Amino acid sequence: MKQPGNNNLIQTLVNLKGNPRACVYTEPLWGLSINLCLPYASVYMVALGLTDSQVGLTATIYMLSQVMFAFLSGPITDKMGRRKATAVFDFIAWSIPCLIWLRAEGLWFFIVAALLNGAMQVPTNSWDCLLIEDAEKKQITGIHSLVTVFGQLSFLFAPISAVLFSRLTLVPAIRILYINAFVLMTLKVLLLYIFSRETKIGLIRLEASRGKSLFSLAAGYSGVLKIIGKSQGTIFALVITILTGIVALINTTFWPVFVSKKLLVPDHLLPMLPIIRSMIAIVFFFLIVPHLTKGHLKLPLLTGFICYGAGQVFLILAPDGSPATYIFLCIALVFDGFGASFMLMLAKSLTALHVNPAERARVQAIMNMIIMAVTAPFGWIGGLLSGFSRSLPFILNLCCIATGLFVVIIFYRSNPDADKALE
Repeated sequence: MKQPGNNNLIQTLVNLKGNPRACVYTEPLWGLSINLCLPYASVYMVALGLTDSQVGLTATIYMLSQVMFAFLSGPITDKMGRRKATAVFDFIAWSIPCLIWLRAEGLWFFIVAALLNGAMQVPTNSWDCLLIEDAEKKQITGIHSLVTVFGQLSFLFAPISAVLFSRLTLVPAIRILYINAFVLMTLKVLLLYIFSRETKIGLIRLEASRGKSLFSLAAGYSGVLKIIGKSQGTIFALVITILTGIVALINTTFWPVFVSKKLLVPDHLLPMLPIIRSMIAIVFFFLIVPHLTKGHLKLPLLTGFICYGAGQVFLILAPDGSPATYIFLCIALVFDGFGASFMLMLAKSLTALHVNPAERARVQAIMNMIIMAVTAPFGWIGGLLSGFSRSLPFILNLCCIATGLFVVIIFYRSNPDADKALE
């Protein structure tokens, strides 16, 4: 076994400088804030009286809001700068909605929060630029792996969540988690702004967009579409991200409801499930991912999709309310913990690798808009399917995963040297 000092991820972490270091080092605050709440969001909605279809509707409204903000994210990122856009819109998209979720009493609270939360597409774009634009290409996969690992650190607080759930019941406990999320996310916004600097490309884009309106900048998107259309790698990254996004949306929205309402797992045990998933993801990322991500990404993509699919299968086959339920659930978490985190990292790495660096903000804006527009209906579709059977949304996931495997095989058969820059 390699010594820790020789581990690729640890070497990457230690050698980070400038903006990549500021972005990666503040990322644990995401895992200890927002990521601590996300696993319980849909269960929280159901506990406050929302139906499965209303939960799905809220998810679709959230995605449609992202479509609008994704469209504007490129011009906003170029005009405000990567650093400022990240700070302002992280606060709008996360800190303010946390306060709304904290006081939520019905459907309209969640709809308003979803509309604001959709603004997260701006920092999704600007933060990615801040993270990547001054980094070396050979560091990209390692950087995204570290971001994914640090985003999983919510498991450190999960035992506290379990105590809160058992002492206070579900709704009061989740409200406390939203208070924690508001404080830590706001702290993350401030620290990242203080310790980061505008990127070199960002300074060029700031000057180029000076005196121009957002809509005049957005008018140049026709040229950006041509850039995307001419790059098979960018189109491939787009398709993989869409498929991964659909599966992630359905999992995030309906996984907790399935476990709580169909498998009959008690509320006080729900916080333990993210612990298992996060610990598995972290172990895999440090011990296995560095070996899988050397050179081509074909094998990692196939592995990620297969693991993701296996997690869905074991979840669907889990019996209701019996001791065997927990055996199937733990196996599902093993595969899901690795597959979900791995595919998220790989989707981001593919985008970073294949997108034109000089037009990163605008290309990513259009890509994110397309991703959100295609993904958005699946929140509503998942809600309808869940109304018939709570297993159906995960069968839909299996169809998306099978499509992803087919796309990966076809792409690398036609483009065997697509990831040469990673070698």
